Amino acid sequence: MRIQAMIKRILLEMVRDKRTLALMFLAPLLILTLMYFLFQSNTQQNVTLGIRNVEPSITRELKGKHIKLKKIKSKQSAIGLIRQRNYAGVLEQKDQKLKLTLQNSDQSKSAILRQTLQQAQIKLKFKAADTALRRQRQVIKQQQQVIKEFAQLTKQTEGSVVAKSKNKSLKTFHNYSVRTHYLYGSSHSTYFDTLLPIMIGFVVFFFVFLISGIALLRERTTGTLMRVLATPIKRAEIIIGYLAGYGLFAVVQTCLIVGYSLLVFKIQIIGSLGLVFLINLCLAFVALALGLFISTFAQSEFQMVQFIPVVVIPQIFFSGIIPIAQMPNWLQPVAKIMPLYYGADAMSGVITRGSGWNSVGMQISVLIIFAILFLLLNSITLRRFRQV
Repeated sequence: MRIQAMIKRILLEMVRDKRTLALMFLAPLLILTLMYFLFQSNTQQNVTLGIRNVEPSITRELKGKHIKLKKIKSKQSAIGLIRQRNYAGVLEQKDQKLKLTLQNSDQSKSAILRQTLQQAQIKLKFKAADTALRRQRQVIKQQQQVIKEFAQLTKQTEGSVVAKSKNKSLKTFHNYSVRTHYLYGSSHSTYFDTLLPIMIGFVVFFFVFLISGIALLRERTTGTLMRVLATPIKRAEIIIGYLAGYGLFAVVQTCLIVGYSLLVFKIQIIGSLGLVFLINLCLAFVALALGLFISTFAQSEFQMVQFIPVVVIPQIFFSGIIPIAQMPNWLQPVAKIMPLYYGADAMSGVITRGSGWNSVGMQISVLIIFAILFLLLNSITLRRFRQV
């Protein structure tokens, strides 16, 4: 009977809590639907390769559904072209030597280009070998015909025909040598090097959001906030106080995460270390402001955690782990309203491509706008829900 009473009490509490039921049943469906559309889209990268002075036979073998070839007439260096036009790589030819220069900021694109070029070489070798065999068969037939019709010819004459035919067949077999250069990273770079800047931003964002939201919620449920409201304090002062107080811990956490990644993972930062810290701090303050805002809609820590699948998890999908260009056209604009999209893009630019303020200034400005927007919304909800 006591067990039945416990079960009945829990069921009644859950039924009365409509928000918890909605989050419990609808949030998983939302995540599954989002994953369906994301992973049903084209998973193959679209890669742009610049080509200069490359033989048409190689160009034909390189053409593919997901590789766009751009003919280069400029004499600008391959590195300059990659930086200016954002090519995944540039392929150049001099005699029988091929030079492949890879951007290598995205190892998956570099792998596609290396694999495609290797496959093109193999196809050319097979075609050359097949052509050589066909020509040798023709030569043999010709020699047999010559033997039948001109049995009186000397062996020396037959030998000269064979020698000329053999040399002609060998000229059709192209054996290209390839040298590969990397603008960013090296041949030892892995996909984790591309993923790590995104994950640093996500970890900072996630834990600051979770801790700040639950901490403020606990002050509401324990009555601490009500006692603060009993004092002659303004709504803006409350928000700034919480933002500054929790912001100090967010700064420490950001420094700890970035420092740990540098020391343990040996991450190579091509750009400015100061910009890396600035971007992560902006992400932390956006997460802090968002956590304070979302906490106004939760009645318990359990409900606060339930907001994670709705507010936080979708952001990781639009942070760059799945290329935005591969998503359905109607889904791509959703990335523009995700703070983590701008933070991860800026982090990847600074760490893997050495981007400066001119390149990431817009993303940082958008993060600041997000933080101000969430603080303004929090001020409104304080007045509506907390009667300040």
